[in-house]
Amino acid sequence: MNRWHAMRSAQARPSCGFVSEPEPRTIGSFARGRQLSAGNFLFAGALVVDPENSIWHLRMPHREFEEEIQGFTWLDDLAAVGDGPACRRAQAWTAEWIELFGRGRGSGWTPDLAGRRLIRWINHALLLLNGQPAAFSESYFRSLAQQTIFLSRRWRAASAGLPRFEALAGLIYAGLALTGMEEHVEPAVKALARECRDQIDAEGGIPTRNPEELLEVFTLLNWASSALAEAGRMAAPEHLMAIERIAPTLRALRHADGGLARFHGGGRGAEGRLDQALAASGVRTAAPPGLSMGFARLHAGRTTVIVDAAAPPAGAASGNAHASTLAFELTSGRRPLIVNCGSGASFGREWRRAGRATASHSTLAIDGLSSARLGRRAMVGGRERELLVDAPRDVRVQFLAGEGAQGLIVGHDGYLSSHGLTHIRRIELATSGRGIAGEDTLAAIEEEDERVFDAALERGGGQGIRFKVRFHLHPDVDAELDMGGTAVSMALRSGEIWVLRHDGVAELSLEPSVYLEKTRLEPRATKQVVLSAVAVEYATRIRWTLAKAQDTPDAVRDLAREGDGIALT
Repeated sequence: MNRWHAMRSAQARPSCGFVSEPEPRTIGSFARGRQLSAGNFLFAGALVVDPENSIWHLRMPHREFEEEIQGFTWLDDLAAVGDGPACRRAQAWTAEWIELFGRGRGSGWTPDLAGRRLIRWINHALLLLNGQPAAFSESYFRSLAQQTIFLSRRWRAASAGLPRFEALAGLIYAGLALTGMEEHVEPAVKALARECRDQIDAEGGIPTRNPEELLEVFTLLNWASSALAEAGRMAAPEHLMAIERIAPTLRALRHADGGLARFHGGGRGAEGRLDQALAASGVRTAAPPGLSMGFARLHAGRTTVIVDAAAPPAGAASGNAHASTLAFELTSGRRPLIVNCGSGASFGREWRRAGRATASHSTLAIDGLSSARLGRRAMVGGRERELLVDAPRDVRVQFLAGEGAQGLIVGHDGYLSSHGLTHIRRIELATSGRGIAGEDTLAAIEEEDERVFDAALERGGGQGIRFKVRFHLHPDVDAELDMGGTAVSMALRSGEIWVLRHDGVAELSLEPSVYLEKTRLEPRATKQVVLSAVAVEYATRIRWTLAKAQDTPDAVRDLAREGDGIALT
């Protein structure tokens, strides 16, 4: 149906231009733009080096690589460079797309990609049209109108969630910006209002519980609202209320350095993107107490701790979800310290599966078992995905507030059916932000749980249930065993020193780990602190502390910045 409607839309010959001169709204990466200009094409975790050919004549390593190109987000990066070579490439590659695919052919004619592409074409119209002949301008506007017509007919087929928000925001954007396309605005406004009502819950969360995806949805809603206001129209009440609900939730998911917590397939977000989106929304509401989209945030001094304190997504929403219940991340000032490995989706199927496992998160995991398992396959967003099954469903949270500390106790039943054990985690953050006291417990609480635990012990020959508590470190952290192997000292680039100690119940080790980022060609090597123990009784408890070294000041001058680089190795 996409192909049929694409062919029909491409036969239309509407005459249009811009109602008013559009302003670019999307942020690109200068470094990525320079790489594109040099012929280094890094998309969906694959690198193609081909300085001689255009972007449309590359050897496409896989479907995701081609789809990223068809979405035209690379226009943001070329615009960020903005010099002559970058502008000429943007113009030439856009003209070539019209020539090759403008008649309704190619993988880019899907509602999931058409909205994303329309937004970029309109955002960067000045760059694309500057110095171009009238023939290009005519073909550019004609193609814009044809894609708008296609989207008006096919937005309902867009995948639920972010792709459908992109399709509707793109339709509103194009309908307002292009003459002769105004008729598509009102239906899209109403449809977007329904999506806000159906997909964004009362707490400002989305079904996937992916913080970076929530930021993308929030940004699209801001753009659509702003475009409507500039055209003298008003966004629907459901649309505006969704923005008001999402803003405080994103503040709760923001680390001290301005990056997002990395959970359920999401990354930290482009630098400055979150703060810009929050400022653009005009919503000043602070992060609410309690949970936000299932996450708990503790903050004091220059330290933030964000904990996954809810059941993972279920059903189709779990297609990219992780078994991360009770995992946490910690950031001190501008420096991440404790992290989760992140999404391995851009590095292939095996890395995708590995990144979703509990062992890839900073929490407790029984050896060989995740708190949620990968189960049946289903089509999610046009791709086959493994859904989470046997996941925790009873996740209980109690917040703590006392003199000198704030914290929470949270537990889940992900190991109840297999081992009769409930994982209970207690985390307390000192009001100074200089230290954390933690406690992880595996307990068989009910009589039936004890029988299941006894059966699990018997299956293992009475050797006990082996488990590990992991603390994955950011690659910039320099860690080493200290105090005769009883502690680990961790140095941040800011000069801060943090030390992890434990009560001696477990065996402490420093082991290899990885840090997964979609902007890199390969996983980054890093380390993890591991506390290994064996449960042989109905309750096994490990206590640990994570604190700044005594000679580390409360505040440091941390002016060094990482380069805005893109690693190709």
